[in-house]
Amino acid sequence: MLNHLDYYRLPWSLTDNSISWLEPTAKCNLSCDGCYRKNEAKHKSLEEVKAEIDLFNKVRKVDAISIAGGDPLLHPEILEIIKYIKDTGSKPILNTNGLALTKELLKELKKAGVYGFTIHIDSKQGRPGWKDADEIKLNELRYQYARMLADEGGLSCSFNSTVYEDTMHHIPEMLEWAHKNIDIVQLMVFILYRAEKKGEFEYFCGPEKAPMAELVYNEEYEERTDIKAPEIIDLIRTKYADFEPCAYLNGSTDPESFKWLLSGRLGTKKKIFGYQGAKAMELVQTFHHLFNGRYLAYSPPKMTGKGRSMLLLGVFDKKLRKTFVNFIKNPFNIFSKLYYQSVMIIQPVDIMEDGRQNMCDGCPDMTVWNGKLVWSCRMEEQENFGYNLQSYPKGHFKDKNN
Repeated sequence: MLNHLDYYRLPWSLTDNSISWLEPTAKCNLSCDGCYRKNEAKHKSLEEVKAEIDLFNKVRKVDAISIAGGDPLLHPEILEIIKYIKDTGSKPILNTNGLALTKELLKELKKAGVYGFTIHIDSKQGRPGWKDADEIKLNELRYQYARMLADEGGLSCSFNSTVYEDTMHHIPEMLEWAHKNIDIVQLMVFILYRAEKKGEFEYFCGPEKAPMAELVYNEEYEERTDIKAPEIIDLIRTKYADFEPCAYLNGSTDPESFKWLLSGRLGTKKKIFGYQGAKAMELVQTFHHLFNGRYLAYSPPKMTGKGRSMLLLGVFDKKLRKTFVNFIKNPFNIFSKLYYQSVMIIQPVDIMEDGRQNMCDGCPDMTVWNGKLVWSCRMEEQENFGYNLQSYPKGHFKDKNN
């Protein structure tokens, strides 16, 4: 059983965070089952996008800006957006399904200043040529993108996927694939599927019941919408018995919940020697903020390829000391390059029994709507109703009236 007191609570807050979330377009070239954004053929103007970036810089310290959508590669001025983010001092990270990414475009994006990519791939996307592929088969596609980025050089490579009840059992094998490619894959992210709980709750905008049919995440699915991060850790440990988190973000309502759960492992392509502990993560975040004025979001491959340097933090971190002992058991390991790889589990909004919504406390993925910061995963509510909806147990007001 995971105890949040054993891990480092990431110090991210509304105004001092590692990431912000930019959506320059609503247009996408795929239609993923778990998407929380309506697919529309409309782009924000470059002036609008720059204004949102300026707002981030005015109210929020960030290390990186995730450029999402829709798919940002479809925005006609994506190169200018990347240049502007880089010029304002943040790392531009492209969140894309990769469908529009070519080697030629990649060179242009790198020249414009892109820092890295988070490529979303999962079996519910209906990708052309991959419609019948499961998560394990899709590792072939992940490798194609990872290889493309590695060949270009100097770019951070991350993958994320939405996790459903019928796909979660593949996670251990996905992490085994990531382990075998630890030299070119820096981060794996698993986002737990969420949707409206129609049978249990009712949703209101002020005193009026909200017409939920207007929201894209109101679709009919039979999959679980309550998968929790500790369940995923238990699954991972069937393959990596000593797998261990080091840091987390708690929920805004439930302090013991794990909304963002981070692990860092060190190894070669053949063996994982151990994990980063809470103290090492605290030192990394604290010193990065001390010297750079912001918390760390992404590290370049040249840094994640220096895992042996991280072992020096073992002076303060017992998990890294254990990793060091495992590493030097074989003297020949001194000739092996040690890599660092992150694993993140994201648990979006949970609705408590009394209807309260447990959001990510200190959420990195805040975006801009109408000149204000809002949760990106719920921006459809802002666009449709002007506010975040409130949820109540079904029959709550009827029972009160009786």
